[in-house]
Amino acid sequence: MNKNIQGHLFALAANILWGLMAPIGKSALVEFSALSVTTFRMVGAAACFWLLSLFCKREQVDHRDMLKIFFAALFALVFNQGVYIFGLSMTSPIDASIVTTMLPIVTMIVAAIYLKEPVTDKKVLGIFVGAMGAFILIMSSQTTGAGNGSLIGDLLCLLAQISFSIYLTVFKGLSQKYSPITLNKWMFVYASMCYIPFSYHDVAAIEWSNVSTAALLQAGYVVVGGSFLAYIFIMSAQRLLRPTVVSMYNYMQPIVASTVAIVLGLGVFNPEKGIAIALVFLGVYIVTQSKSRKDFEKEGKEP
Repeated sequence: MNKNIQGHLFALAANILWGLMAPIGKSALVEFSALSVTTFRMVGAAACFWLLSLFCKREQVDHRDMLKIFFAALFALVFNQGVYIFGLSMTSPIDASIVTTMLPIVTMIVAAIYLKEPVTDKKVLGIFVGAMGAFILIMSSQTTGAGNGSLIGDLLCLLAQISFSIYLTVFKGLSQKYSPITLNKWMFVYASMCYIPFSYHDVAAIEWSNVSTAALLQAGYVVVGGSFLAYIFIMSAQRLLRPTVVSMYNYMQPIVASTVAIVLGLGVFNPEKGIAIALVFLGVYIVTQSKSRKDFEKEGKEP
């Protein structure tokens, strides 16, 4: 299979898994604190990656890259996923979904500054079209009483998007040098070390006998689906695609959330949703057709 197609499939799979995180993660927060869920996520995923690494070819990590991996963990996990969970606990899933549409815009800006990637007309148009599609879809799915958003929660979700855009752009070199398994097993260990000292009392206070089976399954999805599998897929995509293209798949998350609502009978499919989904895919296509810095250099032009 073409590597470019593989990259798109990996990015799509990761964002489908993350798209389920808002409704499932929000449900888990009914019985667990945000700090507890985040710690489950970091420690559980770290255990999964280390276990998987036992069955993979051992890869030696240059000691000089360990510090880079630590900072990659801060931006990709501690400041991104951890802060997102806290934001989600304070705001509504709809508000959180709207804020996630900022990721491609922020990533384009960071890539332009750090990687000198050109901000082309097609790239701007694609991001705008995709954002409009995601926004229409989110607003068409909103029902009375679905609010309960908060400014602080929304700002935390925005901070999480900015953090992940920095990871996608600044630490792309690590994903080219090491396999997703090797990177993730160290990144999740570092992230666990950051959270455990602050979450010990929350986790120790949990009365496991009173926790429902549904809450355990929801927390399990956060660990296995939203962390372990999703990060394998997103790092595989990062190796093959430009940061802005990878970030465009973030617009898939509200599509997934809307689809789940329709399947569960909590929403209906209408022409408005169909147009919104078409705009998202059109936006992704336009961005993939935009020229990269390498394309301009091959043509002998200035980006």
